[in-house]
Formats: sequence, structure tokens, C-alpha cells
Amino acid sequence: MLEVNAINLHYGAAQALRGVSLKAESGKVTCVLGRNGVGKTSLLRALVGQHPVSAGTITFEGQDITHLRTVERARRGIAYVPQGREIFPLLTVEENLETGYAPLQRAQREIPPDVFSLFPVLADMLRRRGGDLSGGQQQQLAIGRALMSDPQLLILDEPTEGIQPSIIQDIGRTLRRLVEDMHLTVLLVEQYYDFAKAIADRYWVMSRGEIVAGGAGASMDADGVRELIAV
Repeated sequence: MLEVNAINLHYGAAQALRGVSLKAESGKVTCVLGRNGVGKTSLLRALVGQHPVSAGTITFEGQDITHLRTVERARRGIAYVPQGREIFPLLTVEENLETGYAPLQRAQREIPPDVFSLFPVLADMLRRRGGDLSGGQQQQLAIGRALMSDPQLLILDEPTEGIQPSIIQDIGRTLRRLVEDMHLTVLLVEQYYDFAKAIADRYWVMSRGEIVAGGAGASMDADGVRELIAV
């Protein structure tokens, strides 16, 4: 389980997160929703160690990871798919996948077969450059790269951004399969309400750097979440 307890985060004098507390239960999909600019990406940067928090604690599997470096969190089983995917356009698909080896010992460095069973298109495009793939294929590559380190927790920042509807459905099915068949924990930031509602076991809503609502994924309609995140 990932547990966030009253964290604050600052960029200089500007405060991006204000006493944020939430949980992501093991073997579940947890969605964080909210409008643009409310601190969702800042939250994920805090969770993976890209930006230090100024107060509060972050624990993972019962261990305090608040002050661990990004690579140390990766070695403990946390993988991150950033907004915009950030694949390497001039590297091949295979080379992009291999960059996910970084937290692993040399003897562990091989592409897990699950990556190709989840994303068959990647097996067919191993020699293609990442920049030649469509947006949906790049997102699959980014998720596949994150899975190379055999994580326990997969964190994704807006995985549906710029993706065509048919691929969005594929990504949703893949995330549910990761949870149900492979027993991963998934935490994602999302603005697309229907996608979040379809896959979330648990949700949290952010506004102005704070958590303003939370509940079971099945109750999102009854809780008025769509109205909370509407522009």
C-alpha cells in the first residue's frame, strides 16, 4: 500500500500541495482527478521523488520513503509513466524498453514476456524508432518500459492524453489486467472522467493543491465527481 500523509510541496515561494493525504491500496486501481493546474502532476513528482516535499510523509509497503531518491524508490518497486510519455524518439522500441533496466541488477536485465503479451504491437516494432510510432503506440511503449523493472506500484500521469478512443479502451483493459491478473497496484492521474469511472476501484479529487473528495470508484456518479472536475 502507498500512503500519503499531509504532504506539502513548494516551488520556491509558491505552494503546489497543501496537506495532501490519500491511500492507494495494494492490488487496486486508484484514480486522482481534477482540473488543470490543481497539483496532480506535482503530487506524482513527490511520490516518485522528483521533487522533495516540505512537510508530511510518504510510506510504501510500510516503509517511509519520504526522503529516498528517485532511483531508490524505483528499486523498491515504484515505476512511473510521465505525462507526454517521454520516450526517446531516436532510439528503437527495443532500446527504449531497455532503458527501463536502470534500477535492476545486470543479471535481471531481460525483457519480461508479459510486456509483449500485454502489448503485441511492440514485438512487431522492435526495430522501429520510437518517434515513428503513433501516440497510442508510444503510450504502450512507455507503459511497457515502466514494467521492465517488475514494479509493485505503477504510477501514470494522464495516460489517455492525446490518444484515440480505441486505444484508450485498450489501455484501460491493460491496466485492469495488470491489477487483476498480475496483482500490481496502479495509481493514475486522469481528467477523462469516463475512463476513470470505468477502471477505478478508488478515487480522489484534487482542487487548488488539496484533496477535496474521495470514495469508491463505483460511487463516482452518485458522489457528483463529474461536476467537481468539470471545467
